[in-house]
Amino acid sequence: MTQSERDRLVALKKAKKKLITQKQAAEEIGITERQVRRLLRKLRQKGDQAVIHELRGRESNRKLSSEVEQQAITILSDPVYRGFGPTLASEYLHKLHQITVSKETLRRWMAKAGLWKAGHVRVVEVHQWRPRRSRCGELVQWDTSTHDWLEGRGGTIYLISMIDDATSRLFARFVRHDTSEENRRLLWAYLERFGRPLAFYTDKAGMFKVTVKTKRQETREGRDRPQMPPTQIERGLRELTVVWIPAHSPQAKGRVERQFLTAQDRLVKGLRVAGARTIEEANTYLEKEYLPWWNQTLAVQAADPADAHRPLGKEHDLAAILSHVEQRQVTNDYTVRYDAKVYQIDRRDIRTGMRKAWVRVEERLDATIAVQFQGRYVRVRRCAPPLCEAGSPKTTEAKPPRPTGKPKSKSRWMENFSVRQATEVPHARS
Repeated sequence: MTQSERDRLVALKKAKKKLITQKQAAEEIGITERQVRRLLRKLRQKGDQAVIHELRGRESNRKLSSEVEQQAITILSDPVYRGFGPTLASEYLHKLHQITVSKETLRRWMAKAGLWKAGHVRVVEVHQWRPRRSRCGELVQWDTSTHDWLEGRGGTIYLISMIDDATSRLFARFVRHDTSEENRRLLWAYLERFGRPLAFYTDKAGMFKVTVKTKRQETREGRDRPQMPPTQIERGLRELTVVWIPAHSPQAKGRVERQFLTAQDRLVKGLRVAGARTIEEANTYLEKEYLPWWNQTLAVQAADPADAHRPLGKEHDLAAILSHVEQRQVTNDYTVRYDAKVYQIDRRDIRTGMRKAWVRVEERLDATIAVQFQGRYVRVRRCAPPLCEAGSPKTTEAKPPRPTGKPKSKSRWMENFSVRQATEVPHARS
């Protein structure tokens, strides 16, 4: 009997002995007078058991049968469901095996079968959360996660994610290498789908920022670091008029970091159940299963329904902006050298002042080359390098070896020369 039931019994007994009225007993217990009269009748018939609910100790009419419990435990004992928690296991039982069971009931079943054990909550340092931005597209957090996503079933792959700060809307893709080129490909896909956000928030990786090391003595003296040229991504964002914000710590971009923690649990297990072994299969599961689940379940509504993304205009040529851009000088024969290759400018595109001028060379994501001079593209074709470079390297004849034991002859160019007998050189008149 609980404490509240004991208090109810005391009030009912006082009302039974006429120590208080039924109205006072109802106010003390928090029920109606009609309920008090019903409990008094029950008290005369059953005694103190009148205050205990009659369904206590009885099985619920909606209780799942032991056969369903055994079936669920058998399924979850399969190695493919290793490490599944009650919440995720409940979702997969409903989706793949048509067994509907609440996560709390499944938690008891799994704990009894030894498939799940409650962990202890660790006390960690608490960081103050930054409030979300008010509109979708004001700030997008961008990062890459290195993890064994395929659990040894395939090669190493990386997950690049972009998550909106206001809504937690997720856009991601698996890539083979975490390079500037792969990140620019994902940026292209994001811009085509959503438009240009106001700002991107990333770490200070080499593909986003060029850092220069300074000596400790120079740092103490307060010397400023030299201005470094922008990276290809930073330059591209400038041409798109998108602000790039560097994060000074992982906690600063905590939204995308926490998203990786969820992905390293749920996404890894989902890829295991789906049997993904290649990057193509992993991306298929990511786009058709995981991203729709995330955006429907974990995404939230922005405080302001207006979208801050800006559309792409005619001036935003993504093929040119997201290419690898370098400056090269035109030679006297109207050729441009890039990546150890020589490109000849078409005769029809030669203009006055092009010799020794600097042109913009774009190595695009489709491996093509484009050359721009004074805001206009010129036609180029790859040609063979000059003969002095294309020919075979010069070979020199080896000199015959000096006979063994013969001393090396001394030069005789200063023979019969005396400093004392040297003629004095007259000084030039002023």
